[in-house]
Amino acid sequence: MLGLNKRDTTLLIAVAILTLFAPFILNPFPEGSAMAQFNAGYPDLMQRFVIFGIFAVGFNILFGLTGYLSFGHAAFLGVGSYSAVWMFKLLSMNVLPAIILAVIVSGMFAVVIGYISLRRSGIYFSILTLAFAQMSFALAYSVLTPITNGETGLQVYNDDPQYLMGPDSPTATNLFGLEMRSTYTLDIGHWSFDFNAGYYMCALIMLIAVYLSIRIFRSPFGLMLKAVKSNQQRMNYTGLNTRPYTLAAFVISGMYAGLAGGLMASMDPLAGAERMQWTASGEVVLMTILGGAGTLIGPILGAGFIKYFENIFSKINDTVLHQWFAFLPDGLEDFMVFIVHPFIGKGWHLTLGLLFMMVVIFLPGGLVEGGQRISAWIRRRNTDDAEKANGKTKPAE
Repeated sequence: MLGLNKRDTTLLIAVAILTLFAPFILNPFPEGSAMAQFNAGYPDLMQRFVIFGIFAVGFNILFGLTGYLSFGHAAFLGVGSYSAVWMFKLLSMNVLPAIILAVIVSGMFAVVIGYISLRRSGIYFSILTLAFAQMSFALAYSVLTPITNGETGLQVYNDDPQYLMGPDSPTATNLFGLEMRSTYTLDIGHWSFDFNAGYYMCALIMLIAVYLSIRIFRSPFGLMLKAVKSNQQRMNYTGLNTRPYTLAAFVISGMYAGLAGGLMASMDPLAGAERMQWTASGEVVLMTILGGAGTLIGPILGAGFIKYFENIFSKINDTVLHQWFAFLPDGLEDFMVFIVHPFIGKGWHLTLGLLFMMVVIFLPGGLVEGGQRISAWIRRRNTDDAEKANGKTKPAE
């Protein structure tokens, strides 16, 4: 289907089903219960899941296929956001032109940075991309203030030109009249499920982005990028110039980042220089490695995992911990709260760091490798059970 083999088609359909029913899947606990704080099915967080999933999928095209580790991809995220907000200020609040411009401008920016950075490889390439990102961050705060509005950030004002806005045009971000903040809430018993227009638009774009990523991975171009990762020096010895391929991968990856930045601005029409910081670039590296670099679904899993920790575990405080351990004697309850306290709230980064270390040490292939190990164990167990049921035994060694 759509030029994909059976396995890739199954993967794409599975991603589509999960994104479609995400409001149900991410809200497993009833409202008002002690576990309701672990629900993640509210619009803002679901939008972040898919937007950062797009960001990570694009980064994986560069890092997962070529092995080139960029520490400056947040620059394209920021450029995409600024471009989208400028479209809102100059034309209208329709998100489609804003997203298109975000992809185009970030792609042009990626051509320039990639052409210079790809003259080097390894750690030198990583340092160059980090330098460009920090330069972009500094310029957005200082020299380019007339364009970026500096520290305050770029946002839409009532006196902006908006040449394509009519008297009846929506004043919020929209897709041909359908506002991105439009939400339908379905109440079933003690459960509440939110269906947000902005989320489903982002989810549809993510599915397209995943489909294109699969086609790139399976194409001759993708095979060439994998060859670059395995032994670029040998390819150079054969007389093959690999730079056009790596530059194309860099630009495509930058356009994915710009698309994510444009979607962020479409959900919340505000762009700030903090989106270009090196910490944002490091975050997408963590997402990709945590989920499984070089895999098709891994970056999305990593993005969802990190954003869940950021938004859910950071909200847990001592009051919540006391509720959890209320069944314990008072002294033991206070002791458990004291032990767990550094790992929640503002200390959620510590928990994430420990989990990341465990994944890197025990699951170098990320969460995808963990899933593969579990499925292999289940298959072996089912096979053993079937053999026992049929009266077969393994021969003695």
